[in-house]
Amino acid sequence: MKIEEYLETLPSNLLSGEDAELPQGALDDILGFAGIGSGDVFYHLGCGSGRGVNTAMRLGAAKAVGVDKNPEKIRLAQKEIEGSGAHVICADVRDAEISDATVILYWFADEKITDSMMEKFKKLSPGVRIVTIWGPLPGCIPERVKFPYIINKTPLQEARNMQEQLAAVFGVDCVDFVTAWEFAERYTKAIGSPDAKNDRFLTIIQTLIIWINARNLGMACGDEIPDSIRAYMGIMREHFGIDFGHLLEQE
Repeated sequence: MKIEEYLETLPSNLLSGEDAELPQGALDDILGFAGIGSGDVFYHLGCGSGRGVNTAMRLGAAKAVGVDKNPEKIRLAQKEIEGSGAHVICADVRDAEISDATVILYWFADEKITDSMMEKFKKLSPGVRIVTIWGPLPGCIPERVKFPYIINKTPLQEARNMQEQLAAVFGVDCVDFVTAWEFAERYTKAIGSPDAKNDRFLTIIQTLIIWINARNLGMACGDEIPDSIRAYMGIMREHFGIDFGHLLEQE
């Protein structure tokens, strides 16, 4: 099957970021990177268990609010945050009032949600840090990158093209196999659980996606497909029945 068909077999809410629960270590890294401190107003959009808002309060935020539309998650989050000073709201993130935010954690891949949220983000006060994972907000140049964590800062800076955005994320002029693998591994290690048994499988998938996207944008190093990329494409096709070849715009 094509890689897109394989991804469609996974739970849609997981792919959208709607049901993704970040480990505590990742939350510590994200909020430390965002520089959460005294006076900050933090919103975790898609807050799940509430650990994110708990962490923000522990790091000194003046206010921390979690938003999630799943009533069961909000019920669990209310227990998690008891006594912390944080708050959680059961609502669609698109309907949430976030105008007082100074730091936002946003991890949704659903284009309909993101298109709506972009209008909200553009209306925020200057200097708001919006932390995303894996990629910056669509069409934007990040303020800072500690991959896979990315800070987008208002007013949002528009990228001239995808090439400029990719270069800003990866910090290189061209993407080779080593760069693609390194960044893919950072992502799987950051969001995975310590005992995850499929990290290497996910790293291979992410590596191939990163390199192929770079190549199709004219930002891969060299004209030839590296032997390592061909080898991993072959492994995915022969052993897992997952095909990446059609993603290559030119052979």
